[in-house]
Amino acid sequence: MTDRTPIRVLIADDQDMVRTGFRFFLDAQPDITVVAEARDGEEAVTLARRLRPDVCLLDIRMPKLDGLEATRILAGPDVADPMRVVVVTTFDLDEYVYGALNGGACGFLLKDSGPTLLAEAVRAAAVGDSLVSPSVTVRLLKHVTAAQPPASVPTHVAFEPALPQEPLTERELDVVRLVALGHTNAEIAASLFVSLSTVKTHLTSVQHKLSARNRVEIAAWAWRTGHADGPS
Repeated sequence: MTDRTPIRVLIADDQDMVRTGFRFFLDAQPDITVVAEARDGEEAVTLARRLRPDVCLLDIRMPKLDGLEATRILAGPDVADPMRVVVVTTFDLDEYVYGALNGGACGFLLKDSGPTLLAEAVRAAAVGDSLVSPSVTVRLLKHVTAAQPPASVPTHVAFEPALPQEPLTERELDVVRLVALGHTNAEIAASLFVSLSTVKTHLTSVQHKLSARNRVEIAAWAWRTGHADGPS
C-alpha cells in the first residue's frame, strides 16, 4: 500500500476551518495527500485544471462560482476529459443532490458524515466508483421510484428510466440490484463470489447498455424499473 502513489486531492471550501480539518484528516491517511486548497469556485477550477488532482472535494456555496457550476465545468457530460468530483456540503437539499450528480459528481457527502466516510468517498472516486451519504441515498432512491420527482427537483435533473440498448444478462442484473442497494464493488464481488475485476467488467457493460454516466444512474434505473426488488 505504501509503495503506491497517493491519491492527490484538491479541497475547495470558503471556510478556513473546514479546509484545515479536511486536510488534517486526509493527509494523515497513508494513501491520500492534499495537493491544493481553494477558497472559491473560480480558484478551484483554475487549480484543478492546472494540477489535475485525482479527486476534487467541492463545497456548494462558495463565492465567485458555486460548487455545482464548478462541478459541471470540471466533470459535466460535455467535458472531454472529466475529473472526479465529490461534493461535500452542509445543505441536504434535493436540488443540490440532483444538480451535483447530474453535473457529473461521482459522490455527494454531508459534512457531518464524518471523516471516515470522507476518506472512503475519496478512495471510491479515485477508482471511478461512487459514494453518496447513506441518508441522502435513501431519500434519492425514494424519489426516483416515484411517478413524479419532488417539486423541489427541477425537471431537467430528474432521472428517467432508459430502455437498454441491448438486454442485460442475469449476472448483470444481479450486479445492478446490488448497486441499487448501495453495495460497493468489493461487497458485490464477495456477495456474488466473483472477482473485483469481473464486477467492474459487468458495470462497464451495464453503463454502455443503459447509457448511464455513473453507478448512481444505474441505481436510479434499477429502482425506477423494479430491478432493485428482486432476490439478492
